[in-house]
Amino acid sequence: MSRHVAIVTDSTAYLPPRTMERHGITAVPLTVVLGDRALEEGTEISTRSLAQALQKRRSVTTSRPSPQVFAETYRRVAESGASGIVSLHLSAELSGTYDAAVLAAREAPVPVRVVDTGMVAMALGFCALSAAEAAEVGGAVDEAVTAAEKRAAGTSAYFYVDTLDYLRRGGRIGTAQALLGSALAVKPLLQLEGGRIELLEKVRTASKAIARLEEIAAERAAGAKVDIAVHHLAAHDRAGALADRLRARVPGLGELHVSEVGAVIGAHTGPGLLGVVVSPR
Repeated sequence: MSRHVAIVTDSTAYLPPRTMERHGITAVPLTVVLGDRALEEGTEISTRSLAQALQKRRSVTTSRPSPQVFAETYRRVAESGASGIVSLHLSAELSGTYDAAVLAAREAPVPVRVVDTGMVAMALGFCALSAAEAAEVGGAVDEAVTAAEKRAAGTSAYFYVDTLDYLRRGGRIGTAQALLGSALAVKPLLQLEGGRIELLEKVRTASKAIARLEEIAAERAAGAKVDIAVHHLAAHDRAGALADRLRARVPGLGELHVSEVGAVIGAHTGPGLLGVVVSPR
């Protein structure tokens, strides 16, 4: 049995399944609570079902994995031959997932380094990829952690949402910011800053907000070799068009991922979300 450093993340990384399989990355699912039903993200609830529930104003909340789920994952990964584990997770400012992983790591059969990346969605996914690539060339746990932290430090994430109501309800953005963003029916642009979702700009219309989102992403990518992810919820056409424009505008573009976010992030942003992650290599 070969010994290696294994990478664990969570379902909010939204890595393509083939990419996870190719790099041997394991994702622990978060939970979406729809009414009185607890459903695992990625396997038990579709984004379409989530969008329909939100549009009908049904009760939707989210929940971290339990420490027991992490403990079982670490045990299984160790039995597959891992000599150490790097466990990379979404911002602890947004979820208790990191805390649950830390509790489980104390009892793991191999050393586990749990990292709060301060990221979410493919901003987290790119960190996991960098850690996996470091491990694949023989890197130890410390080297994989360093690769992930370096990637996180350079990565930026920007979001457009139709309304701040979902973020306010879930406690992911302050009431004052939500009210400010809703004033005069402006359209909010958000950024991930210090692991938190912060109001970046207010724009008058959706079309202008999306154009500004594109401009910000292109400026952030200028002069660098970058990977980009375009995320959306129930906005396939807008996401595809935005990705095409960024492809034409970013000469240093490496990989470009276009994907719909899963139910956990979607529950807090609502339908119409557009996000861009810019991650220098």
